[in-house]
Amino acid sequence: MTPPDSSKPPHALPPDHADCDVFVIGGGPGGSTAAMLLARQGRRVVMAEKAHHPRFHIGESLLPANVALFDKLGLREEVAKIGMPKWGIEFVSPDHEHRSFLEFADAWDKSMPYSWQVRRSDLDELMFRHAGACGAETIEGCRVREVSFDDEGAWVQTRLDDGSERRWRARYVIDATGRDALLAGLRRTKRKMPEHNSAALYGHFTGAERLPGKQEGNISIFWFQHGWFWFIPLADGTTSIGAVCWPHYLKSRDKPLKEFFADTIALCPQLQARLANATLVGDAVHATGNYSYTGTECCGDRFALVGDAFAFVDPVFSSGVYLAMNSAFAVTELVAATLDRPAEAAAARQRYTKLLLDGPRIFGWFIFRITNPTIRDLFMYPANPMRVKDAVLSLLAGDIFGRTPIWRSILAFKFIYYVSQLMHPLRSFSVWRRRRANIRDVGPTQGENVMEGTA
Repeated sequence: MTPPDSSKPPHALPPDHADCDVFVIGGGPGGSTAAMLLARQGRRVVMAEKAHHPRFHIGESLLPANVALFDKLGLREEVAKIGMPKWGIEFVSPDHEHRSFLEFADAWDKSMPYSWQVRRSDLDELMFRHAGACGAETIEGCRVREVSFDDEGAWVQTRLDDGSERRWRARYVIDATGRDALLAGLRRTKRKMPEHNSAALYGHFTGAERLPGKQEGNISIFWFQHGWFWFIPLADGTTSIGAVCWPHYLKSRDKPLKEFFADTIALCPQLQARLANATLVGDAVHATGNYSYTGTECCGDRFALVGDAFAFVDPVFSSGVYLAMNSAFAVTELVAATLDRPAEAAAARQRYTKLLLDGPRIFGWFIFRITNPTIRDLFMYPANPMRVKDAVLSLLAGDIFGRTPIWRSILAFKFIYYVSQLMHPLRSFSVWRRRRANIRDVGPTQGENVMEGTA
């Protein structure tokens, strides 16, 4: 949008504006975390959310590394009240008669043995309200239409649900819009990931058969011929079920989405058995396609992107909420350097860029190979030479930014993977050729809508 008339005095502001130190776009976990922390620093923070809480959002599984972040925010007890304890992961393969169970308590660092499954509408509202209690000005039903920058900050044009418009003058802008990726869209820096092209179908069920006892809240991963399913139990008795598959499979749909989802579940007999007495909630099935992307910039002189606003790969390891919150903690130092210590801003941007690139890169190596039979074998028969199992469990728990010395063991795991590939050259070549065909871009999928990230 156009800045104020240059004929006015240099710092005169138009009467139709309000000013703030930091304008946060998006009221999910990343935006709310940033708003809480910055408001606690005494900064004037405005957080705008386009919808009204509670609002539906997919991505219900949290990582053990999230727990320490909730501790720092003072929200651990509140999250525990709405969450289902998650102690580990179940893997179910069509090529193996047994099931594999991994527990986070067996990771390298024993201090993060569990996390939670949460209904995102509850978690997001909890965090949004807490940001308001910390001093941030929170506005719902407020859609950002345009953002323009100058040397001293940004102009943010918003429209409220009643059609009225409001303009903000901010010294700094944080984009926490998730898969909407507002600034990346406006600045044309969003790029598809051609090496990982996936689509998803998902819905919620009641009456699904869960694991017994302590394992009831564990996430289950079911592989099938077109990809994999998630099975996420929630505390209110419902279970989130989703199929992540190649886009060309979703493109082949020739019937209503609900029927197509049922047919897809039927391709995985182990999952179908667990849903034999289950009922789809509200007959609602959602679809999204071609959702993996990254950006060419995650911050600039007066802005930063957090979480999915910069990059999103795949929900298989439930990393979305953790990466969003972790980047929100990091962005507070970037804001402080920019606003309070300008000479340090360039170095702070370099550190922040490295952090945002590292998360998707570290998880991405595993995600790109999750449907490969070699990876499947390694997860179905977890062994611990050179502590590779401990290290992989730490990575799956989100323990990738601290000082836990897992990286030599992660390299050893990758070495084992590549050696296994070489030992089965025909299978490896067949898998490579099939994947190359499967990840081809088939254009928009039928019934597609936006999945704003998952964790």
